[in-house]
Amino acid sequence: MVGHECYYVCADDTHGTPIMLRAEQEGISPETLIERVHGEHLSDFTAFHIEFDNYYSTNSDENRDLAQDIYRQLKANDLIDIRTIEQLYDPQKEMFLPDRFVKGKCPKCKTEDQYGDSCEVCGATYGPTDLIDPYSAVSGAKPVLKESEHHFFKLGECESFLKQWLLESGDKAPLQSEASNKISEWFESGLRDWDISRDAPYFGFEIPDAPGKYFYVWLDAPIGYMASFKNLCDRKGIDFDAYWKPDSDAEVYHFIGKDILYFHALFWPATLKFSGYRTPTKICVHGFLTVNGQKMSKSRGTFIMARTYLNHLKPEYLRYYFAAKLSDRVEDIDLNMEDFVARVNSNLVGKYINIASRSAGFIKKRFDNKLSSELDAAGLTMLQTIQAKHDAIAALYEQRQFSEAMREIMALADIANEYVDETKPWVLAKEEGQDKYLHQICTSIVNAFRLLTIYLKPVLPMLAEQVEDFLMIEPLRWADAGSLLLDHEIKPYKHLITRIEQKQIDAMLAESADTMKAQPTSPARHGEQQQNKEQKMTESSNEFIEYDDFAKVDLRIARIVKADHVEGADKLLQLTLDIGEDNTRNVFAGIKSAYSPEDLQGKLTVMVANLAPRKMRFGVSEGMVLAAGPGGEELWILEPNEGAQPGMKVK
Repeated sequence: MVGHECYYVCADDTHGTPIMLRAEQEGISPETLIERVHGEHLSDFTAFHIEFDNYYSTNSDENRDLAQDIYRQLKANDLIDIRTIEQLYDPQKEMFLPDRFVKGKCPKCKTEDQYGDSCEVCGATYGPTDLIDPYSAVSGAKPVLKESEHHFFKLGECESFLKQWLLESGDKAPLQSEASNKISEWFESGLRDWDISRDAPYFGFEIPDAPGKYFYVWLDAPIGYMASFKNLCDRKGIDFDAYWKPDSDAEVYHFIGKDILYFHALFWPATLKFSGYRTPTKICVHGFLTVNGQKMSKSRGTFIMARTYLNHLKPEYLRYYFAAKLSDRVEDIDLNMEDFVARVNSNLVGKYINIASRSAGFIKKRFDNKLSSELDAAGLTMLQTIQAKHDAIAALYEQRQFSEAMREIMALADIANEYVDETKPWVLAKEEGQDKYLHQICTSIVNAFRLLTIYLKPVLPMLAEQVEDFLMIEPLRWADAGSLLLDHEIKPYKHLITRIEQKQIDAMLAESADTMKAQPTSPARHGEQQQNKEQKMTESSNEFIEYDDFAKVDLRIARIVKADHVEGADKLLQLTLDIGEDNTRNVFAGIKSAYSPEDLQGKLTVMVANLAPRKMRFGVSEGMVLAAGPGGEELWILEPNEGAQPGMKVK
């Protein structure tokens, strides 16, 4: 919109054991499966007005060529090590088993049916060979140990480069501060060599000069970005090297989820650097999406498929709501249905859409669908106020402060609506001799609507297209905010979107519940199954509490004796709390976004002391500390005054 040359590419991530097994389960080839899923994904993206310049597949000739070339470059730079390792092997399926496809008893707490890399009950981490009575999650057979040659990328030898690139770049740092802090933790624990090979049978690309060995999916998946762009370049005559050579002055941005930070912020830049390519300009990391404050749940009907949403609601609603919640921070956002309905109806429909409807009717009835060549003084002042925010809103978009941009735009919509309320065109239309003034006022209102549409176009492109048709103008550019539309013919106004009704939400959630009940399980859906397991760990604490029960809560002063990071947890800190009389408690607290461990040691706080111990993924939690605030860095534990002593009751 500001005139820069910009390309948006992505690709379906199509390789790996789960894809292979899912296709086998359906009795089709992996290629057939991924072709079908690609069509479904692209259809959903398009329906949500997400417009890729190229939406491709990682199972492509371009990706194979790039992946193999990058591997050869890494090998030539002595960053590939080939060594023999022992792995569990399924004798029935005749395949080596990834860690997550081995299950058995946890070697620490002896809980059954735990995965081969960590226990979901006590939080212990281990190797699949440490499991007691292991079995294959694929066939149920007892696996055996078998030796195999594997190819490793020497990530540890790239540490100096990665530290300089990730942590010492100042204002040009490629990561948000929260992501950089996480990376620092990984540096402290040491970077390990990365196993980039898998044994046949495996759906992926074969490693050059290594028959029966395949690239691990996370080696070629990010290269898929380059491959998708290469495919676009070949079709459109674009110079691929101009964007990907080390000294390129182009900018490359990645948008990822926080769960794949390790791959994108460590493996990926190191792979690019030492194979002769440029590194990303910025890696923009987002958190997860929750629904009504909880992880998506099948049983509650809140595991909402894209297509299910579209069966009931317009994509503009969700696009606007996400923009109104997103910032440049690594934070989860919540799709709260009550807030969703209220915010869309109040802001998007009530404040923005209704501006046009409050004036366009008079333009049609009284002025033959033509705008005035002049504006009234108050209208011009109002429009200049909106225009003056042009650069500030552009800067917020550039900084990915989307929620701030939406707040600014809706504040401008308030100004426009105040002008409408003050001038009252519906009253003027009944008075004789006021036609010229009425014409000017309605023209000012239509122009306000046009300016707000420019500012909202990045979020609502298809709605903006409808407005452009209504106004009979060329596609709006960002610079168009510097001009006004005068002495210009427009079309009769047709209402663009309407308010959300609660019955639409209810119907969507009901269909979601039905859809999830009918979904089959398969190895390819492992990530979703894992999410559901985590959901079950939290559901028991989400019930409403009667007042009499609440009165039984035992609040105690506690001194934080020790505080530590929790490996593998994004939000938790592990606290050792002294509550007096040599009584200490272990508590996991979700306050990492606001506190570092060293900030907490020695502080007094308040804890709920009479909760039953609870097994979590990372261990047993024996209570709960109290904190308040909107979240993120604005979160504060309760701190009693210095006269308080550990063990004292709080009323």
